[in-house]
Amino acid sequence: MTRSIPASYVELEPGRFREDEGLHYEDYVVGQVFEHRPGRTITTTDNIWSSLLSLNQHPLHIDEVYASGTPFKKLLVSSLVTFGIVNGMTVKTISQKAVANLGWDSVRLVAPVFVGDTLYAETAIVSKRPAGSRPGEGIVTVHTIGRNQDGVKVIEFDRTVLAAMRDPDGPASDSPSRDRKSP
Repeated sequence: MTRSIPASYVELEPGRFREDEGLHYEDYVVGQVFEHRPGRTITTTDNIWSSLLSLNQHPLHIDEVYASGTPFKKLLVSSLVTFGIVNGMTVKTISQKAVANLGWDSVRLVAPVFVGDTLYAETAIVSKRPAGSRPGEGIVTVHTIGRNQDGVKVIEFDRTVLAAMRDPDGPASDSPSRDRKSP
């Protein structure tokens, strides 16, 4: 009888498994898109605490009376809250096994987010190449889009990570690619 090991788990001994989420360099395929779930509903506490923690004291994020007199008519979720939550949703798949984050680029806030909105994220693999100066590692760039419960795009950004290869002594499993595929 053949035993099956559940996906995203490593068998430590017969019948004992450890969670093993995330991708190795070889697992990233340019053009693939990952939908990150579950979604995350933004609360007043998320917005106010995160705004104050980051010292963002703009009243549009923390003062309901002030916000009611703006075109938004209600508290606007801080962009750092939106960015942090959407980026955090991607970690389990995109960077759980990464060696390092190398940076974020082209961050665009394209629609407002309000308390009560639920955010979802999806990430497309944009490019990958072996790291020239770090054998056994590769550089991967992804494009992430965050949407609200109505499917409206609220944020998008590019992120680059340094990813470990599964077999650092083996050849890189593909050639470098810089073709951008839109999600």
